[in-house]
Amino acid sequence: MSALKPGWASRIASLTIVIAAFLLAPAAASAQTFTILHSFTGQPDGNGPNGGLVLDASGNLYGTTRLGGVSYHGTAFKLSPSGNETVLYSFVAAYGASPNSTLVRGTKGTFYGTTNRGGAYDLGTVFKVDKKGHETVLHSFAGGADGAFPNALIRDSDGNLYGTASEGGGGSGCYYGAGCGLVFKLDPAGKMTVLYTFPGGADGGTPWAGLVRDSVGNLYGGTWSGGDMSCNPPYGCGTIFKLDASGNESVLYSFTATGGDGGMPVGIIRDQKGTIYGATQYGGGIANCGFGCGTVFKLAPSGKETVLYAFTNYPNDGAWPRARVVRDASGNIYGTTLFGGSSGGGTVFMLDPSGKETTLHSFTYGADGAMPTAGVVLDAAGNIYGTTSSGGDLSCGRGEGCGTLFKLTP
Repeated sequence: MSALKPGWASRIASLTIVIAAFLLAPAAASAQTFTILHSFTGQPDGNGPNGGLVLDASGNLYGTTRLGGVSYHGTAFKLSPSGNETVLYSFVAAYGASPNSTLVRGTKGTFYGTTNRGGAYDLGTVFKVDKKGHETVLHSFAGGADGAFPNALIRDSDGNLYGTASEGGGGSGCYYGAGCGLVFKLDPAGKMTVLYTFPGGADGGTPWAGLVRDSVGNLYGGTWSGGDMSCNPPYGCGTIFKLDASGNESVLYSFTATGGDGGMPVGIIRDQKGTIYGATQYGGGIANCGFGCGTVFKLAPSGKETVLYAFTNYPNDGAWPRARVVRDASGNIYGTTLFGGSSGGGTVFMLDPSGKETTLHSFTYGADGAMPTAGVVLDAAGNIYGTTSSGGDLSCGRGEGCGTLFKLTP
């Protein structure tokens, strides 16, 4: 994805300085057992698993890597319960490159996903890959009204796919300057329909994260820009939106990133009562990160937003969540932060229903990995699985490591 526009660079630099101050801090003790299930090695293996994991009933894990593979354009992979990793498909630019989202399981072992680049116009694709490793491009984004740079998918019971594209579609004043993005539907026959085009401004723009869908077909998601335009002018700090089955969009909440509020939501979930939970990359009112270290929030059906936790980056806390959280049956929320923790390499965290936050693991930039850009998945026993985009085998990736797949056991 493109770099942030001017105004954010200084905030990123401030965060980098803060992180560097804690790189030599001792690691915090943890009651969990942390295990590396796989360290990625680049070619022909993957490099940089940025998307989340999918867990099947047999305990197999499926995911993607942004780089690596035979052509170094990324992979789709499977990891068995015994720890054997299989590259299901190595991407070739003409058929998609840099897969960037969590796979969606279909029928008969088929998975669906998106690539951030590649395809007919090098603006990303929607693809499917079967259990034998055959890949099919379902749609190549063309930019303009068609959109560009798609994000995570969801799938309904009829086999329709829904997603967002963070650019294209028209509009102005959004982060990347090539349109403010859109929401699309792809039917089983491969026909794409643009359900909504964001105009920017108060309405929102740059829908970076994925969608959720309720029982009557309404879609919910978040935008990185737009909303309250007095926040981070001229771009705004993002919104939570609803798109009904008729294509009518409404802004449920506009982030302000001032005081204790968040900014730039990175993914949402929704419970049966209609309450939305999510994380924001910025905001929270903590000065350690310049523009705030990020938050976990909930949004009631009434539109009232509550910050459940604001990250602090000190001394062992995380900073900059970059992925959707998950919630267990007891109401505990789990997720990751890109940076922070005792060594600055990011964290896995848990937030209980009372608002108490616990750092379950701090990554060290070493064999255990660093910089988890994806969220986590839970199994029925409460084990936590996730990935890091770097670290692991430090002989890979010019000494930075090509990422890991890990397990945390309660």
